[in-house]
Amino acid sequence: MKKKLVLGATVAAVLTAGTFGAVSASASAPAAAPAAVAKADAGNGNLFQTNHLTIEAATDAAEAVLDAAQKENQRVSVAIVDRNGNTILTMRGDGAGPQSYEAAEKKAFTAVSWNAPTSELAKRLTNAPTLKDIPGTLFLGGGAPVTSKGAPIAGIGVAGAPSGDLDEKFARAGVAELAE
Repeated sequence: MKKKLVLGATVAAVLTAGTFGAVSASASAPAAAPAAVAKADAGNGNLFQTNHLTIEAATDAAEAVLDAAQKENQRVSVAIVDRNGNTILTMRGDGAGPQSYEAAEKKAFTAVSWNAPTSELAKRLTNAPTLKDIPGTLFLGGGAPVTSKGAPIAGIGVAGAPSGDLDEKFARAGVAELAE
């Protein structure tokens, strides 16, 4: 029985020493070299700065649109997209039709893409009818670009009023809110 006890203690000691040695070895091993990090130098023209609306500014603009529409008893949806056409914010006004949500997004995208109100762009279809075939666009009045230093930074699209002229009037109320 003494031999079994001594043998068991010896095995335990060897296992403990082996485990301790393995842990010690991995703890003292040098860390891998860090991955290479590329640095962009603003001075050499690798970077381009753009302006973007904050969510707070987009919300203020959208609320101005809905307020303007409500004053004229119109039920509309509003969408605001960034310079790249990505949706920042959409709001569907009380009672706005189900089609208005998607139409507002497409009008906003169209306005920022061409940096022009969608009512003006709709007039261009007579000379270039295939413009309307570009995915994600809608050439109806109701979209207005938001610009900074002459460059488009966002688009506001409104849909749901009985005419594109009204939709665009409300979109301009959102642009005016941002100009304040």
